[in-house]
Amino acid sequence: MEKDNALHEDLHRGLEERHIQLIALGGAIGVGLFLGAGAAIKTAGPSLMLVYLFAGIIMFYIMRALGEVAVAYPVSGTFSAHANIFLGPLYGYITGWTYWFMWVVTCMAEITAVGVYVTFWLPEVPQWIPALLALVVMTAVNIISVRAFGEFEFWFALIKIVTILIMIFAGLAMIIFGLGNDGVAIGISNLWTHQGFFPQGIGGMAMACVMVMFSYLGIELVGVTAGEAKNPETSLPAAIDKVFWRILIFYVGALFVIMSLYPWNQIGTMGSPFVLTFNKLGIRAAAGIINFVVLTAALSSCNSGLFSTGRMLYNLALQEKAPAVFKKLSSHQVPVRGILISAVFLLIGVVLNYLVPAQVFTYVTSVATFGALWIWGIILLIQKKYRESLTAEQIKQIKYPMPHAPVSTWLGLAFLIFVVLVMFFDNDTRVALYIAPVWFGIVVASYYVFGMAKDKKE
Repeated sequence: MEKDNALHEDLHRGLEERHIQLIALGGAIGVGLFLGAGAAIKTAGPSLMLVYLFAGIIMFYIMRALGEVAVAYPVSGTFSAHANIFLGPLYGYITGWTYWFMWVVTCMAEITAVGVYVTFWLPEVPQWIPALLALVVMTAVNIISVRAFGEFEFWFALIKIVTILIMIFAGLAMIIFGLGNDGVAIGISNLWTHQGFFPQGIGGMAMACVMVMFSYLGIELVGVTAGEAKNPETSLPAAIDKVFWRILIFYVGALFVIMSLYPWNQIGTMGSPFVLTFNKLGIRAAAGIINFVVLTAALSSCNSGLFSTGRMLYNLALQEKAPAVFKKLSSHQVPVRGILISAVFLLIGVVLNYLVPAQVFTYVTSVATFGALWIWGIILLIQKKYRESLTAEQIKQIKYPMPHAPVSTWLGLAFLIFVVLVMFFDNDTRVALYIAPVWFGIVVASYYVFGMAKDKKE
């Protein structure tokens, strides 16, 4: 019975194609590109572009796997509801709660970051005030209607996109025409004159895989919109098909410009490459502009998190894997109770962030990063099981088939396993591999302790 319930949602289909296009793109471009690019460049040098390219191909396959099943079963619970159907109720339960927890913890960090970014302009204001205001505003936006969420995400994503495009085109003008460099073309020799294109070797590229994959956190959000897309059969494929090319332009394009303009081994020591580039153009307010962009990116992440967590709790309730109270929708067909309880947890997170040592917070967020790998792996396994449930004739009739399956499915799973193995060799990520089993142990134990295992068909 719960398998059928999970697919019968009453959410309002208020997201238009332009919303979903920008949500998909916004999910693929995070704060990491603006602030964290330096650390990734230091790890791999110019060869980082190849890592982003290959990881982008893997993410494209994962998104196509998600799309294949989401077009056939367009619900907001996506991977949780689909895991419930194709892998069994236990997997639906683990996946739904892990995704909820992943976003709650991610948003705790982002909402705290909002406070930090605002103090750039208002240093006398306590950090908790803008953090609290941001949480209240984003909660209100999510409660109003799904269209309000879509509009906010559309404009937040547009700010990031425009900033990156300006940086890319201005950078290319510097490289080719010498703009901001007294008319002397800078060229692209910085890509190979400092210890070559592969200065850190294969090992450096392997270590960069972890940072690169984590920068894609949130790209799967487009799947959560499936239950509220006006026309999921056309809007989801349209958004997913463009993900790979957009990753190529925005990540690889931006990195190409940055590492052509500046020696790769100096970038991490000079601040944000975006600030450097705008400064070189004579834009004195460069630091303020980038601070505004990362502020909107953090708000976007919080907005997306409240949207995702509310929908995940709603679908878990439909699966009878969360309290039935979360099934209730507002008059605008919004899962208000799921959004509000998630907002309460974020509020606790803001308080905890000032009370507990930073190291404790790092440990908790490390589970969120591992959670992303779990979600992506589950998406690939769902697609595999979905195909196995079809006849040869039905496979030919799939509306939005994943390309190169099953080879692409196995390639994606192999790469995710490789990233987990690489995490063992980095002190900052190794902790996730110790704490993640504790999280999964708690979730599985709760499944049996609270009698969720009553469906014996699994």
